[in-house]
Amino acid sequence: MDNFNHLKSKILQTIEYSAISEILRVINKQGMISLAGGLPAPESFPIKIINELSNLVIKKYQAKAFQYSATEGEKELRMALVDYLKEKDIETNWENIGITSGSQQALDLIARVFINKNDLIAVESPTYIGAIDAFAPYQPKYIQIKTDNNGIIPEDLEKILKTKNIKFVYLIPTFQNPTGKTINLKRRQQIAKILQKYKTLLIEDDPYSALRYSGESLPAIKKFIPNQTIYISTFSKILAPGLRIGFYVAPKEILKLICTAKQTTDLHTNSFSQYIAAEYLKTGHLKKHLPKILLIYKKRLEAMLQALEKYFPKNFQWTKPEGGMFIWVEGPEKFDSLKTYWQAVDENVAYVPGEYFFVKKNFGKNTFRLNFTNVTEEKIEIAIKKLSQVIQKNL
Repeated sequence: MDNFNHLKSKILQTIEYSAISEILRVINKQGMISLAGGLPAPESFPIKIINELSNLVIKKYQAKAFQYSATEGEKELRMALVDYLKEKDIETNWENIGITSGSQQALDLIARVFINKNDLIAVESPTYIGAIDAFAPYQPKYIQIKTDNNGIIPEDLEKILKTKNIKFVYLIPTFQNPTGKTINLKRRQQIAKILQKYKTLLIEDDPYSALRYSGESLPAIKKFIPNQTIYISTFSKILAPGLRIGFYVAPKEILKLICTAKQTTDLHTNSFSQYIAAEYLKTGHLKKHLPKILLIYKKRLEAMLQALEKYFPKNFQWTKPEGGMFIWVEGPEKFDSLKTYWQAVDENVAYVPGEYFFVKKNFGKNTFRLNFTNVTEEKIEIAIKKLSQVIQKNL
């Protein structure tokens, strides 16, 4: 058999090979400065701490750390997360916390549990491409919620919920991917009231709130509507992404549904990694190490903002986030970020064209996303200067 396409399942037939995968393939080119991927800096990984905790886990838990585990997750980690979440103004019981293989799996499991073909899902405009990819196999239809500099506009959300039967709303309220925008406190409270009024489920994705470099921390929307929210987060940005530890907080009835879906996927998340994460919280290592991560990223964010101000054309604008990993750039209406991307690649600079973050076609063609966490300050300046020169040729 030379061709297996006729054997593909109907679900796989609905999944297109990601165009963004093709675009990002070039970032491994020799000499490339990539402002594209949302990767943590390798130097932010607490390698010595992980080594210390590995020895501790083996000594403390022995064979248990390598055995099959509960689908919901190891109790040690779930209990440790209770105190961690309390610092984020989320009051919960350990039995309401589930562990996943990265927060991306949580999105996939939520899709498996809730989405039927043609269900309506309301999302920010633009939104996280990983969520779009996770939801896509189940063939929902998307409704874009209008946004401004403070995130989604509550009045538009209410208009949507009033006129359409929405299955759930998906939001990244803090340092959003791809824009870096944060929904302010007043709007969070408004959004909660609207969701409560229309009895709509919220999927609150929160991978970045720990990466705050300035400004005041904000409570999760879940604080205001705990029984209508599935809150998702991850250790990928505060420990190491390779350990693949994500988690979610949900009402027990929903947690049971998600666990049912997870059982058929991988039985449970890596036991050893769960114990590493649990001890990372319990020993206080996270509180000691997090400031080191923040210092690295704060300098890089400042370097990128300064370089954009110094080199970019005056008819471009960009977000100025207080944390997270991304800056969102918007050019004049006629600017083509995809066409410019390939020219930038020829100059050894990569970014992500903005159109891939929109669920509707012909949106965001003049926008793009920049990542600052995985590049040194020196390389950031070089990259932004080169990118500006490429852009100037396309204006």
